[in-house]
Formats: sequence, structure tokens, C-alpha cells
Amino acid sequence: MNTSAPSSRKSLKIINAVWWTAVSIIHSFSLANFNVSNTQVIADSVITNLILAGSCMLIFNNMRYYLPKHEKYWYVLIVSIIVSSICLFISNTVLKMVFKDDAQYLLILGDSLSIRFGVSFLMISCMSMISLLWYTQEEQADMEARKTEAERLSKEAELFKLRQQLQPHFLFNSLNSISALTGSQPEKARHMIQQLSDFLRGTLRRDEQQWSSLKEELEYLQLYLDIEKVRFGYRLQTQINCNEASLQLKLPALLLQPVVENAIKFGLYDTVGEVTISIHATTKNDHLEVSVENPFDPETALPLQGTGFGLASIQRRLFLLFGRHDLLQTTKTGHLFITTISIPQLQQI
Repeated sequence: MNTSAPSSRKSLKIINAVWWTAVSIIHSFSLANFNVSNTQVIADSVITNLILAGSCMLIFNNMRYYLPKHEKYWYVLIVSIIVSSICLFISNTVLKMVFKDDAQYLLILGDSLSIRFGVSFLMISCMSMISLLWYTQEEQADMEARKTEAERLSKEAELFKLRQQLQPHFLFNSLNSISALTGSQPEKARHMIQQLSDFLRGTLRRDEQQWSSLKEELEYLQLYLDIEKVRFGYRLQTQINCNEASLQLKLPALLLQPVVENAIKFGLYDTVGEVTISIHATTKNDHLEVSVENPFDPETALPLQGTGFGLASIQRRLFLLFGRHDLLQTTKTGHLFITTISIPQLQQI
């Protein structure tokens, strides 16, 4: 439902009250020119306009339950003629009963029937059109609200699905490593199982969060790196540089791990020596900017043949959250492959 409806209806009631007060005053001044008493002027104005106002409110409320579509103009015309005729008949009957002994007033009443019908028709047709426009606008606002809600739910569902798809091959690799260590280094295997358990438990908790601080994300990332260091041993080295201001800035939860995983994949899988993965975070123009660097061998690694599922999923998440395609950039500088993510801070909730 449209959240502005209650205040709008209150405003409409005030406008109606002012409108019908003005109409009653104009009606009274018009009758005063026909040599009728003040009592007759007031009674005529009150009775006629109460019946007319009641009919208009009836039309307005009826439109709430039945809103004409293609036939709306014929509907408004026919309803206005019928209701105007009924209003005129009722008000004329009541006034004749109240002033049945005043021949002069009855004569004026009879002579003014055509004018009264014209005024009634104009008032009722105007109210019918206003009601039609009012409820059509409300219906469109409700449709837009439902569409927005459906899009929000769809976006959240897609974001959730993307987050769920980030871990599988890392999990499989970790289990393979644990299996390999079980026979030769059982203590290290048990330690890796504990680390993997802590990592997955943290993943489950963080799946419920849309945003986290950079500090929280780095703490979670360290669990992942500890597991990978068990797999790769001395070959995997990491370097994290962040200024204090950037640690409290926000970013989507679980965003950095697939970036670092991508860096490890292209940095270590095709090499045999020691590799350093560098993570830098800073603030720039109301953005949190995080870059991940990994070395690669152009002759054996192909990091620029597409971004892979990890980076592609991150780019999709960023687009769903911010509506921009330029927040993830990848560059190649010499033997370094650099992934840079920029997170707008002004759009955080």
C-alpha cells in the first residue's frame, strides 16, 4: 500500500470541508437575491448541499471498490446524470415538505430546477473524475510499490545465490588437502579441519549480514588465508596494508575472499616458488578502495582471459547493490595482476 495514503486522505478531507463550505456560502448569496427569508436561504443551502456532498462522497467511496477501466468516461457521464437526478429529486422533495405553505418560495424552487440540476451535474461529474484520477493514481502507486518490492526480493535472492556459489571449489580443495595430510601429517590435518570449521561457521554467520566493516572482513579473510597457508606452506606469503580510517568503512560481506582466492589461483597454481599476495586498502573520494595484487607469469598464466566466476560474481554483486559496472577494475602491470574494488560509502544504509 502507498504509505502516503493516510496523510493524503486527511488533506483531501480538509479540502472537501473547505470546498463545500465555500459552495454553501455561494449558494446562500445566490438565493438571497430572490427575495426569500434568511431561514429559507439557510435551509435551502444546508439541505441541498448536504445531499449533494453526501452523493459525492458516495461516489468517491464507490470508486475504491470499483474502478472503471476502458468504459470510465461513459461510466462517469452516466453515473453523474443518474446521481444528479436523484439528488435533485430528493432535495426538491424535502424542500417542498419543509416550505409547503410558502407559495412564493415554491415558485422560485420550481423555476430554478434546471439551474440546480446543472450545478448538481457539474459538481458530481467533477467529483467522479477526481475520484477516478485519485484511485487510478493510488493503484499505480501500489503497483509500483509491489514491483519495487518484487525487484528487491529478486535482487536479494540473486545476491544470496551468488554468495552461496563462492565457496565450493575452495571447500573441495581444502578437503583434498586434509585427506592428503591425514596420513603424513595428522596433526596438521586436524589443525586444518579446525580452521576450516571456524571458516565455515563464520561464513554461515556472515551470510545473514549484508554489510560489514573492512576490519571484520579482514579478520574473516585471515581464517581463509590460514587454511591456504597450510595447503601451500612457505610458498604463500601475504601482505596487508590498511590505514586506520579505512578499517571502519563498510563493504558487502564476503566480498574480498573470492578476490584473494582468484589471486592465489593465478599466482600460485602455475608457479613453484614463493609468492606474495598484497592487499591494500585506502579511502578515496568517499569510496573505500581495496586492491589485491598477485604476481603471474604471462607465459603460463592467462589471468586476462575473462575474470572467471569469482570476479564475475563480484562485479554482478556490485552492480546489483550500486547499479554501476565500473566498481571493479583489473589491470596488468609488468608481472603483477591487480584487482581494484571501489565501494561507495555515501550509499551505505
